[in-house]
Amino acid sequence: MRWWKLLGLAGVAGVAATGVVIARGERKRRAYTPDEIRERLHARVDQGVGQDDTPR
Repeated sequence: MRWWKLLGLAGVAGVAATGVVIARGERKRRAYTPDEIRERLHARVDQGVGQDDTPR
């Protein structure tokens, strides 16, 4: 039964590590100001114009 404990502990560690990665990414996303987000979106749209002329 000892391997069940190790498997459970590994699962808990994996869930905790995933939560840390998600929280870190969310903090990076929320650090942008609205003006920075707007500029980045406009840059993406400008890059995408003319690449695919078919309407959706």
